[in-house]
Amino acid sequence: MVNKLVAANSVVMDSSATILPVRGNVYPDGLYFTCMLLGNPQRRYFLDIDTGSDLTWIQCDAPCSSCAKGANPLYKPTKVNIVASGDSMCMEVQKNQKPQICETCQQCDYEIEYADHSSSLGVLAKDKLHLVTPNGSITNLDVVFGCAYDQQGILLNTLSKTDGILGLSKAKVSLPSQLASKGIINNVVGHCLATDVASGGYMFLGDDFVPNWGMSWVPMLGSPLIEFYHTQLVKINYGSSSLSLGAKDTDKARVVFDSGSSYTYFTKQSYAELVSSLSEVSELGFIQDASDPTLPVCWRAPFPIRTIMDVKKYFKTLTLQFGSKWWIISKKFHIPPEGYLIISFPVMQKEGNACLGILDGSNVHDGSTFILGDISLRGQLVVYDNEKQKIGWGPSGCGKPSRFKSLPFFEG
Repeated sequence: MVNKLVAANSVVMDSSATILPVRGNVYPDGLYFTCMLLGNPQRRYFLDIDTGSDLTWIQCDAPCSSCAKGANPLYKPTKVNIVASGDSMCMEVQKNQKPQICETCQQCDYEIEYADHSSSLGVLAKDKLHLVTPNGSITNLDVVFGCAYDQQGILLNTLSKTDGILGLSKAKVSLPSQLASKGIINNVVGHCLATDVASGGYMFLGDDFVPNWGMSWVPMLGSPLIEFYHTQLVKINYGSSSLSLGAKDTDKARVVFDSGSSYTYFTKQSYAELVSSLSEVSELGFIQDASDPTLPVCWRAPFPIRTIMDVKKYFKTLTLQFGSKWWIISKKFHIPPEGYLIISFPVMQKEGNACLGILDGSNVHDGSTFILGDISLRGQLVVYDNEKQKIGWGPSGCGKPSRFKSLPFFEG
């Protein structure tokens, strides 16, 4: 079995593993994306890597009723690309949507609504995904994706640098699941987002890049209705102070690992306690500043702030504990200050503010779930093993996998 695929513009080394370069940042762009080659003739598309999304979709001239300019020209389907309403993939995409009775429909319509209330409307399409393996080129690999012709909400803002979303969840319609169902890879996906903006990072499909040591592993929570990558949290600390997980009688909580979310979200109670704990910096001369509408908790320091390193020593590490409340035997995910702080530069201000990149998750999902977004996933190799139903992580510079002499880059 070929365990790794590489987009045709990537470099194939002496390994049978898949690697795709990643670009992006948490602030100000708020996304990380990779490049995929699709169609005949092949065209490149920049897609936001999203472990919280099922369906991969690309902005599409079908014609398009509401599309952003995008990084590349719109995908233009032909009639042969359109997936029929009776296709099994259509039923998979529509299973959680409002019932639609259409006996005469020739196409498969879908609508996706995101946590920020943005939406994408389109039809399912099928086309050739161009991939290279160490054994040669695969140019005839049909994949199903969304031909998205109507985007609404703040989603349109992120599409100035990308062309759509790369769905990497556990769902059958996600790209890794489609490739695994064809026997191309084992159903494993991983990403490593660099803390250094210039580096970007990388992602992979297949299991050849999963390290044999240096990783912490926790079981995925199983649910036939939830395709997110989530696990169970038993404790959270800010420094040595414990924070509530939720309501007073809550001793466990769910955590979702979501590369499609720029920021991290805590439950209402945990968020309030964290903000209260952070207020101790006021004793050091930090003054709260509400000038940034997107980041509600910011501080001006009594000295110039240019980078996170200028303020890191005044804040403490967050520790998420899994498996057991006993420290010595539990699995721990550490979030240092650079994993939850953002340096924001208000208009007409030369010095930056230190802003909290963790937000109140009361209105996200069910309000009782913690969400680890890109800001806290940086500097970690994160692996989602759907074969063994587990999630793993380990610290990494994310410059390149150790088995590669160099990381492939985008063309053009």
